[in-house]
Amino acid sequence: MTGYLDRFVAGRRADRTLVVQPRMGFGRIGAMAAGLREVAALDFPVVGTITIDSYTRVGDHTTPLERLAADEELNGYPLVSHPAAATRDMLADLYGPEFPVQVRHGTALPMAVFRRLVEVGLDATEGGPISYCLPYSRLPLADAVRAWSESCRLLAGETEHGHIESFGGCLLGQLCPPSLLVATAVLEGCFFHAHGLRHMSFSYAQGTLPAQDRGALRALRTLAAELLGDATWHVVLYTYMGLFPRTPAGASALIEDSARLARDAGCERLIVKTVSEAWQIPSVSENLSALRLAAAAARGPAAARSAEEDAYYEETLAEARAIVAAVLDLDADIGTALTEAFRLGLLDIPYCLHPDNRSAATCVIDERGALAWGSTGNLPLSTPTSRTAGRLSSDDLYGMLNHVAERYDSASSEPRLVPHP
Repeated sequence: MTGYLDRFVAGRRADRTLVVQPRMGFGRIGAMAAGLREVAALDFPVVGTITIDSYTRVGDHTTPLERLAADEELNGYPLVSHPAAATRDMLADLYGPEFPVQVRHGTALPMAVFRRLVEVGLDATEGGPISYCLPYSRLPLADAVRAWSESCRLLAGETEHGHIESFGGCLLGQLCPPSLLVATAVLEGCFFHAHGLRHMSFSYAQGTLPAQDRGALRALRTLAAELLGDATWHVVLYTYMGLFPRTPAGASALIEDSARLARDAGCERLIVKTVSEAWQIPSVSENLSALRLAAAAARGPAAARSAEEDAYYEETLAEARAIVAAVLDLDADIGTALTEAFRLGLLDIPYCLHPDNRSAATCVIDERGALAWGSTGNLPLSTPTSRTAGRLSSDDLYGMLNHVAERYDSASSEPRLVPHP
């Protein structure tokens, strides 16, 4: 019996302590073990991560070992390629009730990863049929839905406490109105539930305006409680997933703000990025520094709710409810409903180039600094669109993509460590 992730997070929630987690993966077994060991040794609540390499994400399980044999590096751990016994040995003295480990993988066809994580004794992972297909692959959505259906049933059948985290709250990482993030996360939760999983978490990516994020995170909790009240779940915040500040001070401030947002919104877990995010794959020491920075920033009492936050909560909840209801009304089978929703444009991810996405909906950053609809396309919303709708140029899009990085870098007197793109 495992289920370490759920019990660990629940225990820290009772203590009102935020759990922090890195996005970390290394190709060699020794390097992965050493990284996990250093994370486990931290003196505040952490979850370990095994992030999968990019070859494994596309189903190539041969090239990773060839690269390693040629003394080259990988950008993650090739879980399927390494022998299961070797990974079990690596985890033997680390993985347990006080140090849960989650596999993060990024693949639209997850069966091989799910089989291997079960084989090595793990039971926590993440992704989803929408969130790991449309942003990251060209695979037809219907194929991803079938693959995720089979994979979720495997995880539910082979583990007692299989846990899956929807990545739906992080679509494309930026420039997506919060209501679509909330709706997608909850819809993926409904999908997991339909395929036998009862332990899950819902992601949300830090956006451009704290009051809007706090309202959206409250809306996520409300909608999840309404639709998945018989499941065990918690909320995971991600430090900003878009273009990151290029100064150490700017990046540090953004990480600290994400931790305070997680604390103020009552999130149980925070996925932390690092100061070097804009220019290199972070080292173990950079991950450790970021975790310490986030854990320290999250200490202290939560900020009081504001009228602005309340208004964003009502707005986000109303929009997300409308989207979820329209999708669930399409078909009794949740996978069929998701596929049909994208065909009809009832689900539509701004700026996503996948062939199954209509790309009629757009997002802008409004005069308040919030993420707003530029166009709602065929989404089931009566929401007024921004006054800037229809006037977006390439310069406008470029400015929005750099909005957060520029805001934090402009507050720093330090030089940028990489050229402006």
